[in-house]
Amino acid sequence: MEKSTPPEAVSSVLKVFHILQALGEQKAIGVSELSQRLMMSKATTYRFLQTMKSLGYVSQEGEADKYSLTLKMFELGAKSLEYVDLIELADKEMRYISEQTNEALHLGALDENAIIYIHKIDSGYNLRMQSRIGRRNPLYSTAIGKMLLSERDESFIRDVLSDVEFIKHTKKTLENTDQVLIELAKVRDLHYAEDNEEQEPGLRCIAAPIYDRFGQIIAGLSISFPTIRFDEKRMEYYVRLMHQAGKNISEQLGYHSYPA
Repeated sequence: MEKSTPPEAVSSVLKVFHILQALGEQKAIGVSELSQRLMMSKATTYRFLQTMKSLGYVSQEGEADKYSLTLKMFELGAKSLEYVDLIELADKEMRYISEQTNEALHLGALDENAIIYIHKIDSGYNLRMQSRIGRRNPLYSTAIGKMLLSERDESFIRDVLSDVEFIKHTKKTLENTDQVLIELAKVRDLHYAEDNEEQEPGLRCIAAPIYDRFGQIIAGLSISFPTIRFDEKRMEYYVRLMHQAGKNISEQLGYHSYPA
């Protein structure tokens, strides 16, 4: 039979986390101010702070009555993020969208001056997009590629596309960097990107961003449709599905300010 936890032990844990939260909200704070804010005695507050200081989670400014958090809390959080697998997180969201739509899903990342597919789920239909994990595709003619470029500055975009040959895959393919820059302004405004038969005739894709904990777009998540199955009236629904998936993945990576 499991032993019950003494109430005083639970109370101590709560006090520790209240102190950590208070220190996280203010760069440095004195014992008196902290004890008043938390409605704890000064002696108790001081005792907890000294214990946390000995463990390396709190620092004291010389002999002054000011305490602050150390980077040990950041290190602790960072260690948990090391075990987060982007593909594993994305797979769960992709399978959910696949169940709702039966269409193909791709996860792609920037690889020099192109995108590379790092995960995919095939469409359940016989008529499907031909792709494979590890395949590279252009940035300028894919929804994921546009998404990955959308938050980069103009100098980066011009540099990364400077040696790219703009192949006219279809009559709708963008032809130069200036056209890409115009398209990216729309992507930033909408918070999603489209490939409207720009990479392959008869294929349409919608992509949403995935952010890391620093707020940088590290991958794009896309859904692909043959145009004969694409329902323009359901566009808002498709975008909402992609944004929700991107938001869920980004939050698990440590980013909580998803734009859509």
